[in-house]
Amino acid sequence: MSQKEIEESLDLLQKDWDVDPILRNFMLGKITDVSDRPIKVKDVVFHIPYLNSEKKFILWKCFWPDCHNCCDRQGRLPLTSDDLITIGKGLKYQKPSEFIKNETLTVTYSEPGPSGQMTTMTTINLKRKEDETAADDGTHISCRFLDEEGGCSMHPDRPGVCYLYPFSSWLENEKGKPRVHATYQFTGDCPGFYLAEDLEPMKEEFKEYSKIIYDYNMASNRTNREGFGSVSFS
Repeated sequence: MSQKEIEESLDLLQKDWDVDPILRNFMLGKITDVSDRPIKVKDVVFHIPYLNSEKKFILWKCFWPDCHNCCDRQGRLPLTSDDLITIGKGLKYQKPSEFIKNETLTVTYSEPGPSGQMTTMTTINLKRKEDETAADDGTHISCRFLDEEGGCSMHPDRPGVCYLYPFSSWLENEKGKPRVHATYQFTGDCPGFYLAEDLEPMKEEFKEYSKIIYDYNMASNRTNREGFGSVSFS
């Protein structure tokens, strides 16, 4: 996302939530004295920003059900092969092929990877609105599966990617074995970020999301092997 898009998102967020001015400046790129503090929790290495000038970590907690901004401002919903089966059955489809035909879009997009190289991904995405087209991919759209109170009508069988937010994750080769890494997405839409002097307040979130992130990466790898998506680096 561009700094302009993040600023627009933060302006919308501040209509309903208090945003720490230090965090706002960080998200807008106005604070650059930042260290990456990796912490390994089970099978995932979390990369947590540390603001050297403030001597504080940026931590996070979810405010759901009071907040569902991530559902109201979805960019895309890529599906794993597990999602195709689970969500398809939930929508009463007998065959995954029929679910894919009627409820999804196949799109290709590029994003900068953790090492600076471009990552090109082809994914099968759940339509966030019934008439969604490929031109809508990457834009903010409220998910059509939200109920009147903003809750997810698919829960607990919602797409795996929904469980990840606000984290993004990737795999690296570590001595011949895959290692999962994760860091935050700073889109300006989430009120859950806060500053803390140590990592202790987020201990339970690290434990919970270590499993969620690891399982999702394994499911994504399996999805690509089964031919439902692809990833290439350049």
